Amino acid sequence: QVQLVESGGGSVQAGGSLRLSCAASGRTFSTFRMGWFRQAPGKERVFVAAIFWSGGSTYYADSVKGRFTISRDNAKNTMYLQMNSLKPEDTAVYYCAADRAIVPAHLVTIREKYDYWGQGTQVTVSS
Repeated sequence: QVQLVESGGGSVQAGGSLRLSCAASGRTFSTFRMGWFRQAPGKERVFVAAIFWSGGSTYYADSVKGRFTISRDNAKNTMYLQMNSLKPEDTAVYYCAADRAIVPAHLVTIREKYDYWGQGTQVTVSS
């Protein structure tokens, strides 16, 4: 089993920045593929970014490319999401997700390809 705990959410004005963290515990962290998803009120949970722990390949949703950066610290078993130039449409609950399976790159955006989830952290961007 893997336990994931997000932190770093909050309220910020448009154009501001936040850094989310996802601390993992339990099974061997370095073998996991991890990602960030977000869910706005009344909408589906959607992909934001993903990282392969081995090698560090990263993937982003088009809506956040150039503004968000996903990274990880193997020694700390922690994944990060640096969010810059935030917009009101980035307002959502952000979830950390993880999985052990090796999948083709085009499947890392699929919610169902992640077995482990955190409880989420709220990000609110005001205009």
